Amino acid sequence: MRACNIKQNLTFDEKIEHLKQLIESAEHIVIGAGSGLSTAAGFTYGGKRFEVNFGPFIQRYGLKDMYSAGFYPFPTQEEKWAYWSRHIYLNRYDVEKGKPYMDLLELISGKDYFVLTTNVDHQFQLCGFNTERIFATQGDYGFFQCAKACHKKLYDNERIVREMIKEQSDCKIPSSLVPKCPVCGGNMEVNLRCDKYFVEDENWEKAAQRYHHYLDKYKNEKILLLELGVGGNTPVIIKYPFWKMTSQWKKSFYVCINLNEAWAPEEIRRKSLCINGDIKEILSILKEC
Repeated sequence: MRACNIKQNLTFDEKIEHLKQLIESAEHIVIGAGSGLSTAAGFTYGGKRFEVNFGPFIQRYGLKDMYSAGFYPFPTQEEKWAYWSRHIYLNRYDVEKGKPYMDLLELISGKDYFVLTTNVDHQFQLCGFNTERIFATQGDYGFFQCAKACHKKLYDNERIVREMIKEQSDCKIPSSLVPKCPVCGGNMEVNLRCDKYFVEDENWEKAAQRYHHYLDKYKNEKILLLELGVGGNTPVIIKYPFWKMTSQWKKSFYVCINLNEAWAPEEIRRKSLCINGDIKEILSILKEC
């Protein structure tokens, strides 16, 4: 598929007005949210936010940012969980409601919607979106699972993460706090999709069923596919399916809002609106106009 800049003849203000009308006239809205939405909220994984919170780890291990640090081969479980407890705490527990999320919720107030997201920071739930209308496909920082997925159960980690934060020193947690699987006795992991052992528990399965039922139920009605901050890392989860639905469903319309990555295939350009810009700014303007 060839990329093209959609609605090139419209000014920025005209695109904003058009999007406002699309939201108001939509019978159903499917929100596809990627990491760009949380980045727009200020929850960045690099720069000052990383440096301020991970100074000792940067100095000891040469870590560059929170994303790549997630793949760092820490020598011991004590060191690994010292880092990861900070990572989880900063992005899941010691965090405010993101303004773009709150603006989005206000924008779709009274609308029938469903959220598909690859974000694992729990922001949609924290900001008050209906939990029964959220499908977080890639996991959640707030849960541990068996590293080898010996059983399909997740474990809330807030208490233990806070204890790890409190008790760690010299980039290590006490050995007594290293989480172990209660079934096989092996290591635990954060519930993030990074290998074949990712646990899709009963709640994940139910959310997936609700999402696919929603699409099947409303595919012949006026549906707005609103993509926010989805990059090229995992396009098969949100971006490609949204393009396919736009192409196949007669009453669907695709909107892409992203910073420097707002585009869509030429084949669906007549049913698309792409806005290149800061998501936080755009949602704020939409809320006010």
